[in-house]
Amino acid sequence: MQFGIFTVGDVTTDPTNDSTPTEHQRIKAILTIAQKVEEVGMEVFALGEHHNPPFVPSSPTTMLGYIAAKTEHLILSTATTLITTNDPVKIAEDYAMLQHVADGRVDLMMGRGNTGPVYPWFGKDIRDGIPLAIENYALLQRLWREDFVNWEGKFRSPLQGFQSTPRPLDGVAPFVWHGSIRSPEIAEQAAYYGDGFFANNIFWPKEHYMKLISYYRQRFEHYGHGKADEAIVGLGGQAFMAKNSQDAVKQFRPYFDNAPVYGHGPTMEDFTEQTPLTVGSPQQVIDRYAGMRDHYGDYQRQLFLMDHAGLPLKTVLEQLDILGEEVIPVLRKEFAKNRPANVPDGPTHEALVAKRDAALVASAASDAEPVEAQVAS
Repeated sequence: MQFGIFTVGDVTTDPTNDSTPTEHQRIKAILTIAQKVEEVGMEVFALGEHHNPPFVPSSPTTMLGYIAAKTEHLILSTATTLITTNDPVKIAEDYAMLQHVADGRVDLMMGRGNTGPVYPWFGKDIRDGIPLAIENYALLQRLWREDFVNWEGKFRSPLQGFQSTPRPLDGVAPFVWHGSIRSPEIAEQAAYYGDGFFANNIFWPKEHYMKLISYYRQRFEHYGHGKADEAIVGLGGQAFMAKNSQDAVKQFRPYFDNAPVYGHGPTMEDFTEQTPLTVGSPQQVIDRYAGMRDHYGDYQRQLFLMDHAGLPLKTVLEQLDILGEEVIPVLRKEFAKNRPANVPDGPTHEALVAKRDAALVASAASDAEPVEAQVAS
């Protein structure tokens, strides 16, 4: 089980003192948070991609490359890579390069994005969102897996004998998650390729995501990638903690009420009842998240959103200490209990290389078997 942090990189005024960080301060804070994630023993840091205020992470590979140089074990991921508005050729090259820089500690989460105007900013039509996601990812797969690509599609110019550079590290492409809040088409796409499916379940009730994940698992098995419980699933989450739960509620309420995404909407009490947001003691967070597999089955990755809504850096780092020291060690033990042996671990580059090598050995043995049988006879 992999635990980590994802950030959307919002620049938001702190409602308790009306101070607003500069873009520079927020970017530097994100870099500090990422290094703290490794320090407290988590495995993953994931960075969103946005091209509009109040969000600053418009160039994830630049920031993740810096974090790669400052960490040793942390898996560097995107919380969204816009497969709809980015050129697949550029994605292939940028993330293969990051793979080499980070010695393989890289994966991606593909998404369509949740900001409508981003499409025309990059010359695309939002009505083509699903077709763009399907066509662009099909091309990206080929760019990573074929040395020379001939390709023609609807949304970009053709390619003739094109080779992206650098080639993926060790000949193995980064692991890909397909992130979705609402779209079964994206769950279908993840299942078709045997990729991971990340249900960012932080906004809607669990029943919606239970259906979406169940559908992905069924289709994963349908396409022959393994049993349904072997599908690779990730979940989002949010928490704010204090030793005394009433203190946590009091401290977090002004941030919740003014958050750029869900502020000025439902009450914090209603939102925490209907979504994974948990505001209270560390034990309350443990109890809430230990129960996640009762709804979604055994899964591979749990990411928390901890640095949004104007929370000051000092507070975020304190929250990460609590999460890493008091919550996650207990959750690791809880998720390990009665976990079926066939359920895979969270994806890593080393595991992907080993899987590829094992498949090559099995294939070679299968090819040699008739010859050996003939010699024996």
